[in-house]
Amino acid sequence: MKYTQEEVMEYIREEGVKFIRLAFCDVFGRQRNVAVMPNELERAFKYGIAFDASAIEGFGGEVRSDLLLHPDPGTLTQLPWRPQQGGVAHMFCDITHPDGTPFQGDTRRVLRQAVLSAQKQGFSFRIGSEIEFYLFRLDENGLPTKIPYDNAEYMDIAPADKGENVRREICLTLERMGILPETSHHESGPGQNEIDFRYADPLTAADNAVTFKAVVSTIAAQYGLWADFSPRPLAEHDGSGMHINVSAVSTGQSDPLPHLVAGILRRIQDMTLFLNPVENSYERLGRDKAPRFVTWSPENRSQLIRIPAAAEEYRRLELRSPDPMANPYLAFALVMYAGLEGLSEKLDPPAPTNVNILAADRARIPGFAALPRTLGAAVSAAAGSEFIRRHIPDAILAAYRARQT
Repeated sequence: MKYTQEEVMEYIREEGVKFIRLAFCDVFGRQRNVAVMPNELERAFKYGIAFDASAIEGFGGEVRSDLLLHPDPGTLTQLPWRPQQGGVAHMFCDITHPDGTPFQGDTRRVLRQAVLSAQKQGFSFRIGSEIEFYLFRLDENGLPTKIPYDNAEYMDIAPADKGENVRREICLTLERMGILPETSHHESGPGQNEIDFRYADPLTAADNAVTFKAVVSTIAAQYGLWADFSPRPLAEHDGSGMHINVSAVSTGQSDPLPHLVAGILRRIQDMTLFLNPVENSYERLGRDKAPRFVTWSPENRSQLIRIPAAAEEYRRLELRSPDPMANPYLAFALVMYAGLEGLSEKLDPPAPTNVNILAADRARIPGFAALPRTLGAAVSAAAGSEFIRRHIPDAILAAYRARQT
């Protein structure tokens, strides 16, 4: 349900909510928040709530350190794991400078601009994500270890799959928050899990992805576990991905999917930094079922992009390179912008690669373009890209470059 400001105020009064978390993400996708009491909510809507941006990596220095949070009433949700009496709710926020100008480092705004750009061109996007994670045990001091919660394998069941109850609680919590899970199961690695939820408009999908990670971490902690979203936490086992499912609708396009594929393939090297933003990302790519080459194919899970088998109304592409460390607002925005290029220029994709490219003899593989093999290479590709400079604010690109030096 999407609330208005007046409905939020009424909900807070009627439900006895005592704390409202004003949530936002830093440029790297890490969720932050400041909590206000109900009597401050009217001021938050009217003027915004100030915070010290200099204390947040990527948000700038001390010279212009004051920024304001403006809650988006349409994102109100109550946190089910908090007490019903004296409950806690949260809303995602937009970020501005004190003079009202938008803050360049507000990645949620970057995605909103991508949505508006698509609408102006007559397209609407639907996006869903499949996020994998590991559950590890804690040591006697409550610190995370690299000891998996279980040794189950792909789609195992209890008792081998010890994560079954954890996933169940995560799914029920998400449902109570208005996020609808579709499937959940044990993944290939020991202690590795996956939960997929229903596609949505891009902004809601990104908000849901951020909320998902918070819910998983919270429920895992309640079970005395650590949820690890790093791309490859165990060198000898499968890495974790954040596969992005994308579809577009337009009254003027009979089948937009091939053009989407072509546009994303053309820009994938430029945007890899924002889909795979840490050193550990490049220990995952090209191993197991994680892609290395810029290829596509129907159904084939060894390719960068595949077209899953689905009924016509659910037909989509699946981009398999991103990992859970990506900021979903930036990742979804760039995928949309690349797809829009393919749609507007009516680009055709190359011929599909209908082989298991991960198992093929390298000498027999044609000269496919490859994803950047290191974080440094990804930084260089982004820094030299006109596409990235056009769609990613200088402040955000500078923050990513500074973090990797």
